[in-house]
Amino acid sequence: MADPRVLLPLKPLVFETLLALADDDRHGWSLVRDIQQRLGGERVLPANFYRTLRGMLADGLIAESTRKRSDDGDERRRYFALTPLGRDAAKLEARRLSTLVDESRAKRLLGAKR
Repeated sequence: MADPRVLLPLKPLVFETLLALADDDRHGWSLVRDIQQRLGGERVLPANFYRTLRGMLADGLIAESTRKRSDDGDERRRYFALTPLGRDAAKLEARRLSTLVDESRAKRLLGAKR
């Protein structure tokens, strides 16, 4: 397996996608809706999103799921799943971001944890 550290820092859309896949396999449109909701309604452009998915597949962060496409009644949907490499990369990125937040608080750029 590749070293996930070489993939850091992750692009925000890549990290958001990994977060969305952390609990379960999802199809593309479901991922877009989840990410847009987490971003407070900020629009995710479909062309950019699907280009990002292709890159994540090529990097081994995600894989096409073995889940049957007909599970939700729509044969056209492709489902994606987090790979072990993707989970490791997401964990490392989360730790990296957490460290940045801690440093920002120490420098009084952010308020204390609530």
